[in-house]
Amino acid sequence: MGYHVVDPESISPTEDHPCDRRSLTEAVDLSALSAAVYDIAPGEQLPQTYHYHDQREELFYVLDGTLTVETPDGEQTVSAGHVFVAEPKSPHRPYNPSDADQPVRVFGVGAPRYDIGRPFDPETDDMPEGSESD
Repeated sequence: MGYHVVDPESISPTEDHPCDRRSLTEAVDLSALSAAVYDIAPGEQLPQTYHYHDQREELFYVLDGTLTVETPDGEQTVSAGHVFVAEPKSPHRPYNPSDADQPVRVFGVGAPRYDIGRPFDPETDDMPEGSESD
């Protein structure tokens, strides 16, 4: 059996990430689940790029602030205490608008762990095959 109690502040931020990302996955060597805490300043985005996953289900629980998520269907606003869920093949880009009054703190999880995000350009890309809008 294995148990962990982790203070995300004790984890070094992920290098070269667009916001402050603390990977719980790496800190405790999770094998099937991706989990991280994100602190997103005004003007920053949570992921590397607007993207989707072939198999991964992702959820973002907003701890503080208000998260904005760009989707092909329009922007979603997610307040503290609420959760945004992205199903596989659903393009999304969580971010904190540059005119926001405060940072956003988010707990994000996804599974399976190893399902790389595929870039999505809403101006030129068609919806991923098998997506809801297909």
